[in-house]
Amino acid sequence: MKKVNPEYIEVLKNTVKNSPYPNHMSMALADIQMDAADIVLDLKECHLQPFGIVHGGVLATMIDTATFWAAFLRLPEDAGLVNVDLKLNYLAPVMAGRLLAKGVCLRPGKSISYSEAKLYDEDQNLIAHGTSTLMALPGKGLGLDPQKFL
Repeated sequence: MKKVNPEYIEVLKNTVKNSPYPNHMSMALADIQMDAADIVLDLKECHLQPFGIVHGGVLATMIDTATFWAAFLRLPEDAGLVNVDLKLNYLAPVMAGRLLAKGVCLRPGKSISYSEAKLYDEDQNLIAHGTSTLMALPGKGLGLDPQKFL
């Protein structure tokens, strides 16, 4: 397996950090490796629904994001990726703290990939699980400068 260039990883993390939606959600790409990605989010009041628990859309966003980045490094440089199917189960409520979504690409493909993510609270309790089918989009890559692989 090819080794990913650490310089590329840093550029990728900064690209995600400075993108509008992850920034709006206070969500970050904490780690990315071939077929795996970790997403973190420090919960704020804006993430809560009226009953004081984290809105399900926040959890779905984290699962969607973790599954996406888990499949990303297998793509050609000129390709993007889009989620075509997202299934998830909410397993426990969460009200505060830091969330961690751990994504794993179970089946990478040239055009279709399949990933899963597990979402944990700061006490490492599993609070949600999901799977995603993702489709490659040729010509929609990020256009990042550093070499992806060493």
